[in-house]
This record gives sequence, structure tokens and C-alpha cells, in this order.
Amino acid sequence: MEHFSKAWIQIVTLSLLISYFNIQPSLGFVAHSAAGIKVHFSSRSEYFRTKALPPDASLPELSNEEIARYSRHLILKDCGMEGQRKLKAASVCLIGAGGLGCPALLYLAAAGVGRIGLVDDDVVDESNLQRQVAHGTSTVGKPKVESAAARVADLNPNCEMVLHRVQLTSDNALGVLGGYDIVLDGSDNFPTKYLINDACTILNIPCVYGAILGFEGQASVWNWPPGVGATYRDFLPQPPPPGEIPSCAEGGVLGILPGVIGGIQATEVIKLILGKGDILASRILIYDALSMRFREVQVRRGPNAEVNQLVDYQGFCGVGPAAPKPPPEEEGFRRLGAAAAAARLAGGWAPFVLDVRLPQEAEIVRLPFADALVPHREAAAVADQLPRDRDLLVHCKAGGRSATACKALAAAGFERERLFNLDGGILAWAREVDPSMPLY
Repeated sequence: MEHFSKAWIQIVTLSLLISYFNIQPSLGFVAHSAAGIKVHFSSRSEYFRTKALPPDASLPELSNEEIARYSRHLILKDCGMEGQRKLKAASVCLIGAGGLGCPALLYLAAAGVGRIGLVDDDVVDESNLQRQVAHGTSTVGKPKVESAAARVADLNPNCEMVLHRVQLTSDNALGVLGGYDIVLDGSDNFPTKYLINDACTILNIPCVYGAILGFEGQASVWNWPPGVGATYRDFLPQPPPPGEIPSCAEGGVLGILPGVIGGIQATEVIKLILGKGDILASRILIYDALSMRFREVQVRRGPNAEVNQLVDYQGFCGVGPAAPKPPPEEEGFRRLGAAAAAARLAGGWAPFVLDVRLPQEAEIVRLPFADALVPHREAAAVADQLPRDRDLLVHCKAGGRSATACKALAAAGFERERLFNLDGGILAWAREVDPSMPLY
């Protein structure tokens, strides 16, 4: 134990000396200019400082109140008065006031970023409160941008909030994001991530990326330096097939996880503004909360990064506008509402009831008369184990996954007249039939 303590003290002392005297490691870093010329820097930090956001001779002054508020920044060697004035002069646009956007927003506002844009067209839902820390019980049902702006106004009234209560699209993205120094991607779907990446590439601004699911998260800074650093398209040239990656609503997410990743994103934004440190560019940081480990993957800029115009990102990701439902007689299964299903059951109907949610969802609430639990992605694999001599009623949380399972079962040969999807799922059952059941 004594040996460990001495070693630890030596490590900490050395770290403090390096930090205080600004000692740089002797490792070199070679960058390639746009003309292909090799330029040697003593460290990655020096290279990125040369690419920092341009200093402004007319940086805004700090008031006495701001000096008191930001005093811990002002005595920080790599921030100081000039750095804080840069933060005040900077503008950052956050896409999404959800799990990632909320912690990033609060820390950027608290840090003194002068102007923050916030893009989100959603309203606060009770299920958001487990992780979206800018919102509260009193703001359920209110627009997220307004809820978050009210929180920022209390946290730091010096921060100017610009609210964009819109869905970011190919038609409005350049207009919304143009004029900001940095964009922070807090979106939760592939079409929007590709859209944000491409818009930032066209506008020549950095995109601070984050993504979360379950107990894992990712962060990076795309297009930094602009036209040189790797982009999201270098990391993921083609989107995964629709439905292959579950959403947070389907797969769940640890409430603390977006705080970790959103905090990393906010840190990178501040480093970009200050022109300090080794930016998380051309590499992606992957965090596993269960093992409490971080690892990195290098990403190189290639021809995929070149973008000249915005496209149809829903179509690109294969999740275009919902197609109109085919006539009932053309579907391979029948649809039944919760109230109608309850009436038929009360009249003696006895179908085999298949729950296609995840096991952990069934632990929250389940229909007491369900016969089997099989996740919807596995429905086709168990088709031979399901009865074909009686009706089959399939349900999930809201009706979407069960409809997918019904299609798979119809393709496996189940008769349309015996195959039923519970439209609205167990949520509809709770609202229309049994209000004592919890909603989730």
C-alpha cells in the first residue's frame, strides 16, 4: 500500500508540473496541408491550436457580475479573461433538447457561451425525465425548447437563447445552422445525423457528435479542421438497414449515460472555442459504462466526406415517409383495436396471445392472459412452435413491432383470418380497457 501511495504521488506531482509549466511531450505530429505538404508540429495540441476558431480583436468585455460568475474559469491558465471573452463571443447550435442536448446545453450555458441555438420540435414527456435533466415535472407537455430555455434563463441569464421549434430537414438545415460557429449533434436517428453532418460539411463548421444506446455511448468531432478532418460519412458510409439498430424507446438507455457523453461533447465545444487541447477529431471515443472503459477508433477522411448538396435523408436511410396502409384485404393479417379485442374476449374468444416485446418490458406490465413472450425479431424463428389451429393475437407496446411480427408470421404461412395484430398495443389496452395498468 505504501509503495502504491508513493507511486501515485509521483504520478500526480509529475502531471501537475507538466500542466503548470506547460511542458509538452517530445512526440511529434505530422499533418498534411491541402496542398499535400507535410507540416511538423511538436504535438497534436499545437496543430489544433493553429486551426482554432479565429480570434476576434473586438471580443466582448466581461461585466463585474460575469467576472464573479466565471471566476473559476478566469484563474484557469488555459482559459483566463481572453478565453472567457471568446466563450461569450461564440455561438453554438444544439440539435435536440433530449438526453444528449440537455446536459450539454446546461454546461455550455453555465460556462458562458454567449449565444446558443436549440433545435427541437418535440414536447416534454414523462418518460424523458429519467435522463433529460433540463426538463422537470412541471414542464411535461410543454415544448422542449421552451422548457430548456426557461432552465437556462435561471442558470445563466447572460446566455442568449435562440429557439428553433422545428424539425431539421434538408429544406431548412442550412438556414438554421448557418451563422453558428459550432454545431452539437444531440439527435437520436440516422437520417438526422447524416443531415447534420452534410450541412456542417457544406457550411465548413465543425460538428460535435454524440450517440447513446443501452450502456454504451460514442463521441467525436467531425469535419475538424473543416475540409481536413474525418466526417460521419467516413465513420459510417452507409446507414444500417431500417430497424436493425433499436431506438432508445425500444432498447432502453441508462439515464446517466447521456450525461457522460453530453458532457464530453460540451467539453469539445469549449476546447474548440478556446483553441486549446487535443480535439477529438478523426477519431471516435467509445464508452462502455458496464465495464467503465473508454477506447478509441481512428477514422480517416476519404472520398465519402465530399458533399455538395443536401439530399432526401429519409430515403437515403430507407425510412421514407410511412406508406399508406394497404386495404385490409391485402394485408396478411387483421387489425383489432383494444376495445374490440376486449369485447371479443368477453364473449368467449380464446386466441393464442403472443407478446412480442422484450422480457424486461413484460416485467413492467403484461396482459394476464398472454400465452408466450417472444421478441418480435424472433417471431419467424418460432413460427413452427405456434398453434395454427386457433386464432393468434399478437401485441407489443404500441402496435408497430407486433405488426412487423404479423407480417413475418403471414410470410411463414399463417392464415390471414386467424392472425390478428392488437393495434395500439398494451398502451391502448391500458388506456381503453384497464386504466389500472401502468404506462411506460
